[in-house]
Amino acid sequence: MILVTRLDRQVMFLNPDLIVTIEETPDTVVTLVNGHHLLVRERAQVLLNRIVAYRTIIVRRAGSPAAGRKYLERRRLGKFTRPARDMSDQQSPSHHQDS
Repeated sequence: MILVTRLDRQVMFLNPDLIVTIEETPDTVVTLVNGHHLLVRERAQVLLNRIVAYRTIIVRRAGSPAAGRKYLERRRLGKFTRPARDMSDQQSPSHHQDS
């Protein structure tokens, strides 16, 4: 969530996934997917910087688990691995075109 300030100085958090457009007329207008328009004090570039920072945090958290947090690691037990296929066992397709 990103922090935005409405024109009446009311502070709110906004989910950036719901933003369709950000327009700078004399005021900054944020259009949401549900059709609502928000007038905010921040400039469009400030909002874009906040969105990029928010998404960077999300991507970092979704990456490899942090060092020292073994409970976050994915366990690979090897129970459901597929056996290696021998390529020599494959037959040529029977629907080939004769010349």
